[in-house]
Amino acid sequence: MPTLRQLEYLVAVADLQHFGRAADACHVSQPTLSQQLRALEDRLGVILIERLASGAELTPIGREISARARRLAIEVQDIRDLARRAGERLVGTLRFGVTPTLGPYLMPPIVATLHREQPDLRMHIREGIPEEQALALSRGALDMLLGPLPIDSADLEIQPLFRERLFLVAAPDHPLASQAKLNLAQLKGAQVLSLDTRHHLHRQVAAICTELGMVLLRDYEGTSLDSVHQMAASGIGLAVLPELYVRSDVIGRTGVTVLELEGWAFTRSIAAAWRAGAAYESAYRMIATRIQSEARALLGTTDGPYQVER
Repeated sequence: MPTLRQLEYLVAVADLQHFGRAADACHVSQPTLSQQLRALEDRLGVILIERLASGAELTPIGREISARARRLAIEVQDIRDLARRAGERLVGTLRFGVTPTLGPYLMPPIVATLHREQPDLRMHIREGIPEEQALALSRGALDMLLGPLPIDSADLEIQPLFRERLFLVAAPDHPLASQAKLNLAQLKGAQVLSLDTRHHLHRQVAAICTELGMVLLRDYEGTSLDSVHQMAASGIGLAVLPELYVRSDVIGRTGVTVLELEGWAFTRSIAAAWRAGAAYESAYRMIATRIQSEARALLGTTDGPYQVER
């Protein structure tokens, strides 16, 4: 019979389509993963994976078996979670994924509050790319994540939490920074910095640039909000920064001016997600509510019902 670990390896290859990345995700060496998948194919008597020079592609039967293996792995993880539950208290380590454009500027007070209320809960915070973390959540490598919408996965429960404004900032000596009144038409042709293409914020900034006729600087992509901020402060170009980052004590508005633009109303929506039907679903909802309350307090928004912007 196939082992659960072999099925987990198959699911990882199905998600990442690469033996090396799948091995990293499963915390094993690539030879170990490859050997175990060969053993799985021998046990089942079928070829599950086409081994290509550029990566790995599942065969039709491989895709079918991996889909069933994914469901099985999640059920086993939920059984483990149920066994670890102790009354209504949270016990153990919660593997929590969060986008680096949000986590450092929101999570510290939330983690401190949860530790006071649930002293037996440990939060393993993992920063990463939202799309990659959604895959990790689907296959059971994460328990919960916090990131920008949209979060695409049919097997996840997604709870929208809050919306934060996006600010356009410039170095104080930028020509636009010295003007008291600005409108969107004056942004045409302006050069804009952003994160690399893997980030949701990059795609959102690219869409804003297209809409307003600004130029996205592809040769100056930042690795973090701090690096984008610092490049903007040095005068390379404008930058679009989220509100919680701008309000933070980490760097905030240091070295840049927030441009006041008539008609500028861009925002991003943030949500929490976990696997649908997870054993700790009620606890995840509680944590999501804590995050929502903290974020709204920081942003000065009301506690009214959240509605996803269409």
